[in-house]
Amino acid sequence: MSSESLVRGFAAVRGLLYAVGFVLLWWWLAVAVRPLDGRLPFRPPPTLQPLGLAVAILGALLTLSCVVVFATRGRGTPAPFDAPRAFVPSGPYRFVRNPMYLGAAAVIAGAGLLVRSAAVVALAVGFLLFFHAFVLLYEEPTLRARFGASYEEYTRTVHRWLPRPTARVLLYVALMLAATYLVVSLAMGGASTVLDDSF
Repeated sequence: MSSESLVRGFAAVRGLLYAVGFVLLWWWLAVAVRPLDGRLPFRPPPTLQPLGLAVAILGALLTLSCVVVFATRGRGTPAPFDAPRAFVPSGPYRFVRNPMYLGAAAVIAGAGLLVRSAAVVALAVGFLLFFHAFVLLYEEPTLRARFGASYEEYTRTVHRWLPRPTARVLLYVALMLAATYLVVSLAMGGASTVLDDSF
């Protein structure tokens, strides 16, 4: 096994551990805000539960793909204290500069819809606001200082939060939605229902 393979393998293990820790932290926060549901004037309707499951699955897939790209191409992890050693403008980072935060917010928002918790959905909004400030005040200045002109060019061509609507992006979104629809349909109604209704 080459030293490069060892570096990438070790980065993958570290990335997985940090990702699990990140998920556990936000899971704990979601549990902590659930008691606020009784004080809020609305509750997501049950009809949004399948959408919540789909959004959470898409968010988890997006976040996982970011962790994999950081470990395999960047030789690092999502954690700011153990960041990638190489600039990573590939994978989901081709479309937006912060796909991991978007994926995590989608998981939180989807979970909120799934369990019908307005407080957890609000936590997802708070999550995005917190990380928007983090990106502006810490992450982008750090990346500019570390990667210089290549990062500066990247910021000119890739948006911070919303992808440019290109054919490739639309195809990527359509494939993700189709895969999520299939998984959610299988989970909620079984394979025969999906096949009978879809084909």
